[in-house]
Amino acid sequence: MKKLIFHGESYSTSANIGLFIFRVFIGLSMAFSHGLSKVPPSEGFIGGLGSMGFPLPEFSAWAAGLAEFAGALLLVLGLATRFSAVMLGFTMAVAAFVVHGADPYAKQEMALLYMFACVLLFAAGSGKYSVDRLIK
Repeated sequence: MKKLIFHGESYSTSANIGLFIFRVFIGLSMAFSHGLSKVPPSEGFIGGLGSMGFPLPEFSAWAAGLAEFAGALLLVLGLATRFSAVMLGFTMAVAAFVVHGADPYAKQEMALLYMFACVLLFAAGSGKYSVDRLIK
């Protein structure tokens, strides 16, 4: 069985720099373009989730908002990267396949791009230039 790569030990310097730039861009874009407006969640966001049939719409709104804002900032830092990628990736899967499930691909595309960015970050980890690496 192959060893799972953690924190970029087996990556080249250029791959670690690329992973760092990617992680920071994805995290900042998500946090400030999508997450910031959802924390705290507005009554409209909570009501919208409720009208779509989400259980516990207030909890669901907080969970989505925190994944999109706090989870994205954790990605920027490279702290709890894999956990944050799972939480944010799950949120983006719900956005793509449930919230925008009946919409054309153009409406699903942004959530899918973020979801697959999270898949990459989960698989690759935070890389060498991260807080995860410092506390290892």
